Amino acid sequence: MTNIYSKVFLKTGKEQSLQRFHPWIFSGAIHEIVGRVEEGDVVEVVSNKGDFLAMGHCQIGSIAVRIFSFEKVEPDFNFWRGKLAKAFEVRQKLGLADNPQTNVYRLVHGEGDGLPGLIVDFYNGTAVMQAHSAGMYVIRETIAKALKDVLGERLDAVYDKSEKTVPFKADLEAKNEYLLGESTKFEVLENGNKFKVDWIEGQKTGFFVDQRENRRLVQEYSKDRKVLNMFCYSGGFSFYAMRGGAKIVHSVDSSVKAIDLTNENVKLNFPDDTRHEAFVADCFEYMDQNQGKYDLIILDPPAFAKHRGALPQALKGYKRLNLKAFQQIAPGGIVFTFSCSQVVTKDKFREAVFSAAAISGRKVRILNQLVQPADHPVDIYHPEGEYLKGLVLYVE
Repeated sequence: MTNIYSKVFLKTGKEQSLQRFHPWIFSGAIHEIVGRVEEGDVVEVVSNKGDFLAMGHCQIGSIAVRIFSFEKVEPDFNFWRGKLAKAFEVRQKLGLADNPQTNVYRLVHGEGDGLPGLIVDFYNGTAVMQAHSAGMYVIRETIAKALKDVLGERLDAVYDKSEKTVPFKADLEAKNEYLLGESTKFEVLENGNKFKVDWIEGQKTGFFVDQRENRRLVQEYSKDRKVLNMFCYSGGFSFYAMRGGAKIVHSVDSSVKAIDLTNENVKLNFPDDTRHEAFVADCFEYMDQNQGKYDLIILDPPAFAKHRGALPQALKGYKRLNLKAFQQIAPGGIVFTFSCSQVVTKDKFREAVFSAAAISGRKVRILNQLVQPADHPVDIYHPEGEYLKGLVLYVE
């Protein structure tokens, strides 16, 4: 029997975004809510006249409802299993599932897979999930069981790492924990390269899965170059550069843990290789001390802006960072530069890089424009999902 859910009535005219299948309802679009609703509850969204539009999870904040279905459904185990099965099918068609050279990929990418508020990364038998909404956190046990049902013997464990990602206003007392099984394999393969992944103490779900294809492009550009990998975290770009035949590779991060992880990962792939060194340092200070030393610089900083209010300062940060690279890189050098801030659009990011190039006085050409990989799909009706952007630049 279908449950009766509280109804969210929209203001007149505010149903148009849903008719274009955008998966968010903003608080300013709501006329009234009929029925008692707590954050994370399932609600029906209806027009001002009461016509059904969609179903979603309600939440406190500017995004008031995250839509998971534009049809009337019963969001039970079979519903969520079906959603996860479709997501897995996409990864199978991409050649990521059961790939002997790559056993780490994003299995669920929020709105891009019709599961807003949910991220799941697959690490060689372990699914690490993060709920970014109260609605997804409340059903985490159901999601874990459905993942096992879909993946079968491929899945050994499910680890929930939502403690710092669920909305703090929901007061859910979230904690990181295994929901299913327990992991024994913390080493993964990506394009044949070995990584140690720490989803318990590491950043995000433990690894930056979204740079897989861009790391491979670094490999193609690295032959006979002197490479600087700024904000190196676990060193992925570094040993792809080594695989590509770089003369030297230096990894820099302000975190001691990141440098330790980088050194460990480099040893997994290139034991006793003297081309690599890692340094704990501030990025600007390090580049100031190494004028003209490198002819390939990778800039992959953490998100400079996590909300729109931080956008102006973030753009200044990207301009300053890229200016420093342009000033320091050797003639004929290549800069890989990225932004993973969702609120920073491709155009705004390029403007910041353009300004940096103009101030430096160097001639700069765009060789490649970079995006997130196919296992981080963007719902065409939700352009906000296109968060990763990058440029490969040739600096005369």
